[in-house]
Amino acid sequence: MQRQPTRDTAPELRLRRALHAAGLRYRVDAAPLPGLRRRADVVFGPSKVAVFVDGCFWHGCPDHGTRTPKTNAGYWSEKVQRNRERDADTDQRLLEAGWLPLRLWEHQDLAAAAAEVASAVAVRRPA
Repeated sequence: MQRQPTRDTAPELRLRRALHAAGLRYRVDAAPLPGLRRRADVVFGPSKVAVFVDGCFWHGCPDHGTRTPKTNAGYWSEKVQRNRERDADTDQRLLEAGWLPLRLWEHQDLAAAAAEVASAVAVRRPA
């Protein structure tokens, strides 16, 4: 597990390139809230939008995360469940603080994902 990258994964890089090409500027791998030891993949501070690009295996994608490894299956199913609970807690804390958390799956269509993020940032952009 230590060899798994925590940032700059291929899906994140593709999304960031698309967002940058659309003229959006953002922070990468940043904590949206002070004191919250959880980091978003892409953060739009003024708009208060935090984007998470979730991996299908690690976050239990309903479409692709249904296979459990044969080795140590109990550990992995508990690990994914804990990740899902932490994601829900993070989303709730961000919502309570006035942020919009956006969760995207690594397999989502890039153009649609970038359009969703751009739309959310445009709507929430301060005047």
